[in-house]
Amino acid sequence: MGENERNTGNIDPEIEENEINEGRKIPIWAHLIAIGVIIAVVAGSAIALWRWNQGTAVVEENTGESYEIEVLDLPFLLPEEKKAGHTFDDVETILFLGNDAITYDMKESGFTGQVSKKLGATCINAGFPGSTITNKNKDYSDEYPLDAFSFYNVAKAISDEDYSQLLSSAEKFEDSTYDKSAETLAGLDFDKVDTLVIFYNAQDYLNGRIGLNPDNKEDVITYSGALYSGIKLIQDKYPYIRIVCMSFPMCYAYNSSGELVSGDRVDFGNGKLTTYLQFMIDVSGDTGVSFIDNYYGTIDEDNSSEWLLDNVHVNAACNEHMAQHFINVIYPESDVAEE
Repeated sequence: MGENERNTGNIDPEIEENEINEGRKIPIWAHLIAIGVIIAVVAGSAIALWRWNQGTAVVEENTGESYEIEVLDLPFLLPEEKKAGHTFDDVETILFLGNDAITYDMKESGFTGQVSKKLGATCINAGFPGSTITNKNKDYSDEYPLDAFSFYNVAKAISDEDYSQLLSSAEKFEDSTYDKSAETLAGLDFDKVDTLVIFYNAQDYLNGRIGLNPDNKEDVITYSGALYSGIKLIQDKYPYIRIVCMSFPMCYAYNSSGELVSGDRVDFGNGKLTTYLQFMIDVSGDTGVSFIDNYYGTIDEDNSSEWLLDNVHVNAACNEHMAQHFINVIYPESDVAEE
């Protein structure tokens, strides 16, 4: 029987294969549904990321509204071996280093005053107005005396037990706060200091200081490097002192169009405000010190009129909120800590 005769009355094999392949194809509607799901997921993630980056979390007790936010607190306990050989008394002594975050209001309504009032601890305010964590110049110059009061240079003075530069530079400023804080540090018995709090507002960001040197994590003209280097100096000198980094709260800045917007939407060339926040988080983890997040869950664009005095400085209500937050995280067993 010939080939044609054998195929008579049967389906052509080539046609049959095509029909089978047709039957295996995924319907167009299934493709459309899959694409729709992917778009929805991507869009949802993008919106969530955008909301996160705007720092618009509303504090429940201020507005009555509740939003899901993640406050990035990272508390660390001081290892027992660091405490060896040191005698702790019954009084908790806290030293505060910083700038306007602790010096703009040095009364009971200020941050340090609020902590002292609530906790009953001995709180020592050694802040320097307008100072930054970062050095403007790698080496100190009399042409920019404010550098003497950068966090790094203050930490170096503490480590070296040499306060001469602080004391002499303080004479160049009319504000007596510089003299008082320099004298406080020079006369302080660090054997009695239990906790050191580093609390600067967003001045480094506003001054456009460099954020990070990827080739040198100890570069003192960078925000990350100065913070890291200063902390290490103090840790090496006084290993028994627990160190806490307090982040800045949100502030406003002018963009290139002259509009006043959240600092998380303005980049002066070294990152937005949250970029500096991440640097502090990274350094805190790298050095094993506690980190308190005052950015998320504190001031946002919805409640800023209630908590900001201007674009940067906060009022007594905000200081009270941050002080309570500090106590809740660092002193959770205290009588005034909240759940």
